[in-house]
Amino acid sequence: MKIEGIGLEGLTLDLSRLNEIMEENGFVLAGQWDYERVTYDHKIESKGEVFYLRVQGYAIEGDVGGRHAVIKLITPLLGKHYYPHGVEYGEGENFPSTVLNTSKSLLKQISEAIHQVI
Repeated sequence: MKIEGIGLEGLTLDLSRLNEIMEENGFVLAGQWDYERVTYDHKIESKGEVFYLRVQGYAIEGDVGGRHAVIKLITPLLGKHYYPHGVEYGEGENFPSTVLNTSKSLLKQISEAIHQVI
């Protein structure tokens, strides 16, 4: 599920500062990057189910692998994890209101933090 209207779409930011902001808000980059893209995930558990809030971006300048890049963010996604198959981000998924509210709150925090430094 795409989460639109939060104000993250299209924002650009230096990779090192973006990494700091995402880490401060509980998002993990881990090995989910290549030389052109980054993917940050935040795990949310609710009533025995697992959801992932995903923020992605791509390099408009520089190289992610070299740690010197400017990243442009795209629309965040919310997905539901199905063991053992993985995460589904489809629009047909059912997301509890608590998970949606938590996701929107986290994304607003990130958006505000980014707007303070750009």
